[in-house]
Amino acid sequence: MSTDVENEDTGTRRKRRRWPVVLVTTIAVVSTGCLAMVLSTSGPGVGHFRTPEGRQAYTEAYDAAFAALPKPTRTHDVETTFGTVRAYAWINPDPVDDVPVVLVPGRASGVPMWGENLRDFVEHRTVYAFDAIGDSGLSEQTLPLRDMDDNARWVEEALDGLGLDRIHLVGHSQGGGLAAAVAVRYPDRLASLTLLEPIMTFGMLPVWAIAWSAVAALPFLPDSWRDHALNRIGGVEDDEVDPEDPMARMIAAGTTHFDSGSLPTPSRLSDDQMRGLTMPVYVAIASDKSLAGGEDAAEKAELISTATVKVWPKTTHSLPMQVAPELDAELERFWADVPRP
Repeated sequence: MSTDVENEDTGTRRKRRRWPVVLVTTIAVVSTGCLAMVLSTSGPGVGHFRTPEGRQAYTEAYDAAFAALPKPTRTHDVETTFGTVRAYAWINPDPVDDVPVVLVPGRASGVPMWGENLRDFVEHRTVYAFDAIGDSGLSEQTLPLRDMDDNARWVEEALDGLGLDRIHLVGHSQGGGLAAAVAVRYPDRLASLTLLEPIMTFGMLPVWAIAWSAVAALPFLPDSWRDHALNRIGGVEDDEVDPEDPMARMIAAGTTHFDSGSLPTPSRLSDDQMRGLTMPVYVAIASDKSLAGGEDAAEKAELISTATVKVWPKTTHSLPMQVAPELDAELERFWADVPRP
């Protein structure tokens, strides 16, 4: 069931947006920190803001980042077993076909992460996007997510609550791992699956990312050192980043004020699971600083007989934002070629 609300430097380097770097680091820190959380807690917890003031600070930062997106047609709060999912819809009155695109974000980024891609998507199609349960965002978790079965289940229930029978499912980073889990467990729902730098899906996190993540996570580290570690993971120099970017401020507020409990870590797909995916699949891997596994992950993804696998040159884990126009056009061609039932 859903409740609906109507929504009427002059230097030689060009500064990059700060938020993809923070996003990359957050994913690495959280993903590699899961073992520590398992060892230090008695079981999975429920994601929550630590204080009312922290929630307010995050909400204000979220609203500022969200303002860069096209205005949604409708906002939904969808009830599931594990809590209420905040979803937005951009309804195209004259779509190229009746299969909507559904977007699942990376860790700690929420719906605003799609700001570089949404305008292209909604030009052709109806689009829905979620804030993930158990993560910072405007979804509200009420029960723990014990494993990837539970994690995939809330997505399936949210799709059901929105009345979406057949979709193009798209996930980035940790959201890519979640989208893959949904495809394995609920294949009949998907017209196609798109995985953009999906972590822990075709390979493990690289050692260099784990090492710099450990440095960035040290609580006593000076901010300048931590920022340097974050930038190393993101593949940029310290003078290339903009700390005032709205998305950066939103992610910083989320990581400061939101306790995500112990979200399940995406699981590597087995060979049998990959061979069992029969819907069309598009896999995008970064050429540089990939957290999905780089060329090895791309080779592994070829086990999916229906997969189109591409290593995008001169990209990092922030691939969807770095090559948005080219990627968006390629995905539209991919979706247009999906056979109709």
